[in-house]
This record gives sequence, structure tokens and C-alpha cells, in this order.
Amino acid sequence: MKPLVEPAAELTTEEVARYSRHLLLPDIGMEGQRRLKNARVLVMGAGGLGSPAITYLAAAGVGTIGVVDDDVVDESNLQRQVIHRTADIGRPKVDSAVDAVAALNPLVTVEPHHLRLTRDNALDIVSRYDLVLDGADNFPTRYLVSDACELLGKPEVWGSVFRFDAQVSVFWSGHGPTYRDLFPEPPPPGAVPSCAEGGVLGAMVASVGSVMATEAVKLIVGSGRPLLGRLLVLDALDSTWRELRIAPLPGREPVRELTDVDAWCAAAGGVTPVAADAGVPEMTAGELADLLRGRDRGEDDFVLVDVRGEAERAVVSIPGHAAVHLDSILSGDGATQLPRDRRVIVYCKSGARSERAAKALREKGFEDVVNLRGGVLAWVDDVDPSLPRY
Repeated sequence: MKPLVEPAAELTTEEVARYSRHLLLPDIGMEGQRRLKNARVLVMGAGGLGSPAITYLAAAGVGTIGVVDDDVVDESNLQRQVIHRTADIGRPKVDSAVDAVAALNPLVTVEPHHLRLTRDNALDIVSRYDLVLDGADNFPTRYLVSDACELLGKPEVWGSVFRFDAQVSVFWSGHGPTYRDLFPEPPPPGAVPSCAEGGVLGAMVASVGSVMATEAVKLIVGSGRPLLGRLLVLDALDSTWRELRIAPLPGREPVRELTDVDAWCAAAGGVTPVAADAGVPEMTAGELADLLRGRDRGEDDFVLVDVRGEAERAVVSIPGHAAVHLDSILSGDGATQLPRDRRVIVYCKSGARSERAAKALREKGFEDVVNLRGGVLAWVDDVDPSLPRY
């Protein structure tokens, strides 16, 4: 394949010494390294996949690396997001990434974008770079990145991880399929748990992020066979990589403009929009604590329901709850386990899944359903800081 980037000026003596092992490779060599030096790569997310990708792109001598991330470093990130350190907790991830790259390779420039990619800024940001590595952890951003790359003719290296499984591919409109060809429709909201809900093997993201960095290097220097039209599927528990062939979707309308992917994803999968007057009443963690103290005095006029899975409940939970999984409530089975003549208070990690559960219960005829605002994390922050966050 033709190289994506033109060569930069001659390498300095310092660069020759630093990248000498690349220079010995026939498929990279001096000219390929000059292309890497001249390359501008945008990495979506400085998280699990972004951490190894940014690290290896910087070590490889990619001249400019843009990093888009609106989040800050949390203690739970450190299990897999190895570009960050304990001292970085609470800092913007993009700032932590800048410092990590500077310590690794001061010859590389990092352009931090501490923001959320939207349809208002996506084209402007993506247009500044030669290619994009997408390690985003949510569906609206994945579709937005894919659409922006299609409109601008940019290649996209994409990766996704969940628990012990992962997928990697290269999308490039006009040269092969795009993300929309592989996934024409997003799943219904909540159908695919996030890493924060379902977990992820930390060491596995290093394998996937390094594959993504390798694909970027290959595209920049024009060597090897990129993953265009091919999907790598990793099963870490079974220690297998499988390859699936993918192709442009026949009859798919090309992307002509950026759309409101958040609204589109929210309405995906035939989910019936909730009426505007179907808002769910909420209570704070402090208010719930007062109710639980009343229960200790025999004032038991409510049931507290944890809609998370067993693994999450084992990490941290609120005393006195009943466990009824969200999936069971949505299917209708869980409703049979709950009393209709008492108040039902539902909670999850942060309040999003329990809000879905509350709406589903109201649709099934439960009249007094309340969502715990902020979920169990609010309980930890406001009521019992001795409990762990996750």
C-alpha cells in the first residue's frame, strides 16, 4: 500500500541513535522513520487502549500525537491505563499523557484536546491529523469518529475490549469498509455493559493497543498488509486470535454530514422513547440513609433494590438491599419479586441503570418507584467513605 505520509527532513544524529532498530528493518528503514517523524496521529481516548497505543507511537517516533479525552484519572483506571501513575489521580488524562510522553521521548509533540468529541468539533479536530486511532469506550463517539473519517477520507484504526475479549480492525472509506459497515446499528442503550460495569482484563488491553499502534505504523510507512477488510478477534481466556473477513455493506448510504449520534444511539434497537412526563423521582444518599435508620427503628415501608450484577455487589453495596438484576426487571420477571404496595428504591453504580429499571417498573404499574441519585458511588462519597469506590 502507498505510504500515508511524506518523509520529513533528514534524521538528526540523536534520532538515528534512538530509532536505530527501526532503521535496520527493510520495511521501515531511514525513509520510513522520516515518514513517522512527519506523521500526525490522533488518538481517541487516553484510557485502556490509548495508553499502550500512545506509548508505542511515541516510542516509535511519530512526530505529533493528538490525544482527545475529557476525563480525569481515577484510581480504578490504574489497573489497565498504564500511561498514568498514582500521582496523576484527579488530573486530566490528556495532561498525564503529555507528561508520560515527554519522559519517554522528548522528540515527540503531544497535542492535548481536553474535551468531548462532538459533531461541532469533530471535523475540525480530525482534519488536523493523518489518521485516527479510536479507542473510545462508547458507541456515539465510535460512530462520530467513523463518520468524520469517512467525510475527510482519513483511515481509522479501531479497537474494542470487554472482559476477556477484544476486536481490532482498520476502516477506510474508499479503500475498504467503515465502522458503519461492520455495525450498521448500535445496540439498544444498556445492552452492552461498559468496562465499569462488566470489567476488563488489564493486561489484555496492552495486546490490543500495541496491535493498533502497529497498524498505524504500517499505514504511515506503507509496509505490510493492513487490517483493511479484516477483523481480528481476541479470546484471551482461550489464547486465540481469529480473523473474520468484512466488506462494505451493500446499499449503505454514504455519510454526507455529521448527525446527532447521541440521539440516534439512544433511540437504537427499537427502544420506545420514554414520555416527557415519565421522569423518575430521585432521592439523595443522605435521604436514603435517614430511611434506613428509620428501618432500624421498625419503620419498614420500602424495599431497597440493587439492580447490578453479583460481581459489582461483591465490591461494594448498600446494607439491607434486595438483589434484582436490571435484565430481570426489563424482561418482566424481576417485577414479580417486588411488592407493589410499598415504595421501591432502586440503585446501581451511578444511577443510570437504576433509572432504566425505575422507568421499566413504572411502565409495569409500580406507582411509587424512586431512583438513588448518583448510585452506590454517592453513598460512598456522602454516607460511608470507608467503603471502596470502583
